[in-house]
Amino acid sequence: MIELFSYSLSYQTLAMLFLAAFLIGMAKTGISGVAMLSVPIMALIFGGKVSSGLMLPMLIMADLFAVHYYHRHANWQYLLKLFPSAAIGVVVGTLVGNMIDDEVFRLIMGVIIFVSLAIMIWMETANKEKIPDYIWFAVLMGLLGGITTMIGNLAGAIMALYLLSMRLPKNVYIGTGAWFFLAINLFKIPFHVFSWETINLNSFYLNLICLPFIALGAYCGIKIVKRIPEKQFRWMILGMTAVAAVFMVF
Repeated sequence: MIELFSYSLSYQTLAMLFLAAFLIGMAKTGISGVAMLSVPIMALIFGGKVSSGLMLPMLIMADLFAVHYYHRHANWQYLLKLFPSAAIGVVVGTLVGNMIDDEVFRLIMGVIIFVSLAIMIWMETANKEKIPDYIWFAVLMGLLGGITTMIGNLAGAIMALYLLSMRLPKNVYIGTGAWFFLAINLFKIPFHVFSWETINLNSFYLNLICLPFIALGAYCGIKIVKRIPEKQFRWMILGMTAVAAVFMVF
């Protein structure tokens, strides 16, 4: 066992932590969906609610890499529609998280992954035209995104549903998502620090040693999104996400 900032980790769990950090970095720079695999990994090591707080600074670090690379491609029209209801969703998610124990929290995270997976498969196979840009749709997606990002950092599929339905070009899709998650993840920090008490100095120090793996994942994500056909890779991620959901629930 290794003692790191009040955490007792085996070499295996430390490797799993670094793997989760790598996946988070990769997801934020274009390989959307792969971050879902990091959720059950972190929950297995630290528990549901604790892992949610421990992941947040890692996500923000990865968001910064993504914003730095794709900042010119964001569409602020969609961001301004999403932010207000997403902030309300974070508050709702905080209240829900305060009322349930860790076992139920983990189960909810697993269910969210399954639902998110179904949404991603539907988006992949429906081949529908662009959904009309109704304000109620943006408000609904923002609210659901805020709730799911607070309960398990699982808003990726919700935002994918909204942004892909707007038929945004690849770089605009990634850049808009990067700015959205950077803003909403920064907004979540006080709730994790003061309400859930899942972020402290020790957890932040543990996050910092993951930074090189986040950076490596971000670099690999940028390279991969340029080289591998998106449709083939997305189907591989869907299969991996399904496995992650099974581990989370059972």
